[in-house]
Amino acid sequence: MNGVSFVASRDSINSSHIKPVQNIRSNYVALMPFGFIKDVSSPKVIHNTNWQWFGETKKGLLQYAKSFHKENIGIMVKPQIWVSKGTFTGKIKMNSEENWVALEDSYRAFILTYAAAAEHVNAELLCIGTELGEFVKNRPQYWRKLIQEIRVVYKGKLTYAANWDEFSHVPFWDALDYIGIDAYFPLSDDKTPTIAAYEQGWQPHKKQILALQKEYQKPVLFTEFGYRSIDFAGKKPWDSKRVEAGVNLEAQTHALQAIHNQFWNEDWFAGGFVWKWFHTHDRVGGKQNNRFTPQNKPAEQLLKELYAQ
Repeated sequence: MNGVSFVASRDSINSSHIKPVQNIRSNYVALMPFGFIKDVSSPKVIHNTNWQWFGETKKGLLQYAKSFHKENIGIMVKPQIWVSKGTFTGKIKMNSEENWVALEDSYRAFILTYAAAAEHVNAELLCIGTELGEFVKNRPQYWRKLIQEIRVVYKGKLTYAANWDEFSHVPFWDALDYIGIDAYFPLSDDKTPTIAAYEQGWQPHKKQILALQKEYQKPVLFTEFGYRSIDFAGKKPWDSKRVEAGVNLEAQTHALQAIHNQFWNEDWFAGGFVWKWFHTHDRVGGKQNNRFTPQNKPAEQLLKELYAQ
């Protein structure tokens, strides 16, 4: 899966929004409807409302999926949670049994809505959750039962997007089809790491990933991967908050080349979804942009070459 994480926008999409995805030889997209939680101890997942952006809703997901499938691009439906103020979802944790049960019920309604939608559009893959470390750790039995309920509704393949620092602790990989990892592993403290330095940084993480893969005999999928075009891009690749920092296009391309070198030729590796891709291709990214998107940067041309291999 040579994928892109396709941003849920306020607009519907058409072939002109899909063309740039095809141009980089991408054969898969992650489509990401959203649910919202007030804070990390709030048990209510608000979703599929009329105040959300179109792409964040069920109606938007169906329209996007239909448009991409028409162009023979595969789909991973990847419903995500947004906590107010952008607090990390891995910290979602209830302070009472009553609230845990309420969260479980609310999350079940959220994920089954999109499991049914994924089945309706014949999506190849459904991601049952993204970076929910505390929720997974504290309620393992709930997740096992939820997976069974999802499989009644949705007949395609299942994964879970574990954060890079939680993937080895997820207790239900045996019940899924892919080991999913959001692969923002720390790789190098250099300002502009060489490809070799990035690859060296991958070694301990790759060893850990391979050990887990051998334990469960499941293919590994990078449900998200990506790097900012910024100085020290390999130090804390997950960090989206550093706004005032130098643009470094080379740090981004070297990182993408290195991850491809390390994983794409492995027979146990299923591919990945680069973070992130906007529908308005001509208006985003560019050589003055230090964010994650590869669009209109040297990284876009490199991805095209890598995805074409």
